[in-house]
Parts: sequence; structure tokens; C-alpha cells
Amino acid sequence: MVDWERYYSGLHAASARKQHEVRDTLQRLESARDLMHERFSDPLDLDAVARSACLSRFHFARAFRRQFQITPHQYLTQRRIEHAKALLQYTRLSVTEVCMAVGFSSLGSFCTMFARHAGYSPSRYRRIVVGSLGIPPVAPPIPGCFLAYFGASTATFEKSAG
Repeated sequence: MVDWERYYSGLHAASARKQHEVRDTLQRLESARDLMHERFSDPLDLDAVARSACLSRFHFARAFRRQFQITPHQYLTQRRIEHAKALLQYTRLSVTEVCMAVGFSSLGSFCTMFARHAGYSPSRYRRIVVGSLGIPPVAPPIPGCFLAYFGASTATFEKSAG
């Protein structure tokens, strides 16, 4: 004869353990996603991010995709491209400098991925977006030697004019 009470209490205990494991895995995945979000410009690879979540790389990749509907590599690439767009819009950094600043090690792969995500090459994106937003181009930085040489006379001029 089956002891139904014991059977159902065993199922309930197994279900509770499973729910705890799911919550724990979700916390680990969110922690790994936060790591990728904050350190997107660092040379992160799947092994390092999976290690931070205390999961194997294969289990991490499957669980991440199941939870967030995107692979870890796609998430990291999207984050890098988002930041690259902002740098192209609001700074005078060259495309190569933007490429390195957002964590790409190859200009060719950066340009390819940027064009795939944004629809334009980085330089064309800069021309189109900055022009369409009406944002005035950022003034080029003044060299430090120029400021050092002329800084005192400018301050003296401002005092006498004020």
C-alpha cells in the first residue's frame, strides 16, 4: 500500500528545494549580468562571467539565455554598442579610441558589430546623429601648454575687464 501522506510530503519538500535553487540561480544570473553591465569595457569572457556566478560556462550560457532571452555575448555586445553610441555623440574621440574604450580589441570587429546594431558605420553614425540632433560639435580640447602659457594673461585680462 502507498503511504500517500509521506509521498506528498516528499513531493512538497522536493518542490521547495527546487524553488530555492531557482531563486538562487536567478540571483547568480542577475549578479553576472550586473558585472557585465558595470565592467563592459574590461576583457570579459564567458568563463570569467560564469565563474563569477559560480556556474559552469555551459549551464550559465543556457540559464542566462532562458532567463533573459539573450545570450551573454549578445548582452555584452549590446552594452558596448550603447556606450559607443554615446561616446560618438558626445565626445571627440576617434572611432579607434571609442573602439578601445568600450572593450573591443579589433577595430574591424567593432565597426562590423556597430554597423549590424546601429545600421551605420561608427563614423557615419556620428555624422548623421550629431547633425540630426542639432548638437553643436564639441570644441576640441585646448592643449595644456597653450593654457599654461596664456592662462595667466587671460586671468589678468578678465580681472581688468571686470
